[in-house]
Amino acid sequence: MIRYALSCDHDHGFEAWFASSSDFDDQAGRGLIECPFCGSTVVRKQVMAPAVSGTKKTAPSPDAMARMQGMMMQAAREVRDHVERNFDYVGDAFAREARDIHEGRSEKREIYGEATPAEIKKLKDDGVPCAPLPSLPPDPKKAN
Repeated sequence: MIRYALSCDHDHGFEAWFASSSDFDDQAGRGLIECPFCGSTVVRKQVMAPAVSGTKKTAPSPDAMARMQGMMMQAAREVRDHVERNFDYVGDAFAREARDIHEGRSEKREIYGEATPAEIKKLKDDGVPCAPLPSLPPDPKKAN
């Protein structure tokens, strides 16, 4: 496993783990790496000093990786649950409503909904704050 310090085109810094450097290159090239702060998929590696120690480091065990993944999925579920309980769902009118709230034409409130990538880019270009909700895998208990 390789840990990279990354940044997006808005200079938000974050870290991510990859199985190899080619995995990073492949995922970045396909736009699969997303900034957790703004959702940008224009991501690059930051300059990093290598971690040097006197002993060889081993990759996290499969159990440790599964625990980390479970904790991350739990955090994502909690974020989604909080938004769904406390924000107003506006469906596919999200971009219009977010802009109206930002420009003072609509009551200030927290909202969530759907928007196309082009709509999100236009909102961000215009300084309207918005961020993607974490996506979750399907609930196996609700599968056929």
